[in-house]
Amino acid sequence: MTTLVFGHKSPDTDSTGSPIIWAWYLNEIKGETAKPVLLGEPNTEAAFVLTHWGLDKPEIISGVDAGTPVVIVDTNNPAELPADINSADIRAIIDHHKLVGGLETKGPIDIRIEPLACTATIMHKMIGDDLAQAPKAIKGAMLSCILSDTLEFRSPTTTQEDMAIAHALADDLGVDLSAYASQMFEAKSDVSAFSDAELLRMDSKEYTVDGKDFRVSVLETTAPKLVLDRKDSLMASMVDVAKEDGADQVLLFVVDILNEEATLLVPNDLVKTVAEKSFGATVTGDTVVLPGIMSRKKQIIPNLKV
Repeated sequence: MTTLVFGHKSPDTDSTGSPIIWAWYLNEIKGETAKPVLLGEPNTEAAFVLTHWGLDKPEIISGVDAGTPVVIVDTNNPAELPADINSADIRAIIDHHKLVGGLETKGPIDIRIEPLACTATIMHKMIGDDLAQAPKAIKGAMLSCILSDTLEFRSPTTTQEDMAIAHALADDLGVDLSAYASQMFEAKSDVSAFSDAELLRMDSKEYTVDGKDFRVSVLETTAPKLVLDRKDSLMASMVDVAKEDGADQVLLFVVDILNEEATLLVPNDLVKTVAEKSFGATVTGDTVVLPGIMSRKKQIIPNLKV
């Protein structure tokens, strides 16, 4: 039976590339039949990475059949996985996020969770010397995942291991690391084709804070003006998106990669309170700039207060 390898919903580069990397490893090194799949359309950066390295876009699925063997990567949160995930046969979890709980397995499984910036960094360590057999495209996907999740080492989640592995991969591939990262971020910043609702869901995760259900959305960009010029319509769309997704509020953080700061849209008093209590900010209008805020995982989610 084919093992399905997938990451979280609203797949970014790590949740697109890591399933491809691990499925290659299972197929070619471990001799197990495996297939990478996605839980949604990849974002613009992930789509660029697939094209750049000549990788096929994995099939998009909405659920898994009972008993299907699966490997979960880049998440361990049931809210970011198919509703029927616990009916599947979860064989392994490879992740770099906090342990949430709620997944149920058929038996003992392999779990590897490390405090690194990227799932692909963990995979590099797990694959070890066997990576020498990987084609350029697999190594390119691995490099891309690390550059994306670290924002080219600007993110506070970045570790020395992430940096060392990225530089080694870039040297092996003959890639100018900074130039390639710029290409990736340019692709990520091109959001002109997306509706407001699509933007709000593109890179978002669900969290409950002090009894309030939030959809916490992050848009990482080198051109924040393109997003902020749409702030009025984005804030209007937050009402419908929150209602459709069963959330109390959408929080949208527009992360300026180059200036290393985030702008939070403030449509109402609830978000104003969140901004002031969570980040010590002084809010005077419908946006507030949060200097140094780059990471949802390390800086936004742990600090959220209502």
